[in-house]
Amino acid sequence: MSGKSMTGLVIALLLIVVGFNSLYIIKETDRAVLLKFGEIVNPDIKPGLHVRWPIINKVRKFDGRVQTLDAQPQSYLTVEKKRLIVDSFIKWRVTNPQKYYTATSGDEYKAAELLFPNVDAGLRNQFGERTLTEVVSGERDELMLELVNALSVQTKEELGIEMIDIRVKKIDLPQEVSASVYERMRTEREREARELRSRGKELAEGIQADADRQKAVIEANAYRDAQQVRGEGDAMAAKIYAEAYTKDAEFYAFYRSLNAYKEAFNQQGDIMVLKPDSDFFRYLGNSKGK
Repeated sequence: MSGKSMTGLVIALLLIVVGFNSLYIIKETDRAVLLKFGEIVNPDIKPGLHVRWPIINKVRKFDGRVQTLDAQPQSYLTVEKKRLIVDSFIKWRVTNPQKYYTATSGDEYKAAELLFPNVDAGLRNQFGERTLTEVVSGERDELMLELVNALSVQTKEELGIEMIDIRVKKIDLPQEVSASVYERMRTEREREARELRSRGKELAEGIQADADRQKAVIEANAYRDAQQVRGEGDAMAAKIYAEAYTKDAEFYAFYRSLNAYKEAFNQQGDIMVLKPDSDFFRYLGNSKGK
């Protein structure tokens, strides 16, 4: 290969390399700035295919999607001076590439370092203006909304970052406070249990008393009805006996005597001694005569 051919091939390769390095693509999810010897010449490159001068120009790209900063749990005081351990996270994204690059050099870790103190101060102020009940339940959403609105203006001006959301994942009491709160809750639950047990005992005693009263009424009514039935039975039996007596008084008297003897001599070995002129023999004699 001749020298001219070699030179032409080298030049062609250089042109290809230069052309390849001159072209760059910005995706829809990216934010980018164009630098010329370290100075920003295009503060917000639009998505698409672009051309630059190699070596002279540099392109710095940043992720334009929503980013998450998971903050370390921090200690805050409420308006009642109660200490809380708050675990939170932050949603943010780059809206001004020029300010973001100027403030952070495009480093996400540096952006987090600059962003977190502002959020920490905002949370500290918001918690310091509210009670424990308000920050735990009722006004947490309102607290977060106020904080996002307040910080978003500041971070846009200083860092080119838009605050999307700030959320509290968990709120804990310090260990020493948790123990006292647990003990107080246990004492309150025991007191409520005693009250409920006392009410249940009173209710049970009332139910027992009512049951005893109903039992007494039922037994009294049953005894009354039984006595009435027994009286009617005795009256009917007396009537039957009277009617039987009027039909054959002598036989009825003899039958009564037999029953009396049966009741009197109900043990083995009992002996009955009768006189020959007793009614028993007299009745038997009359029966044979007939």
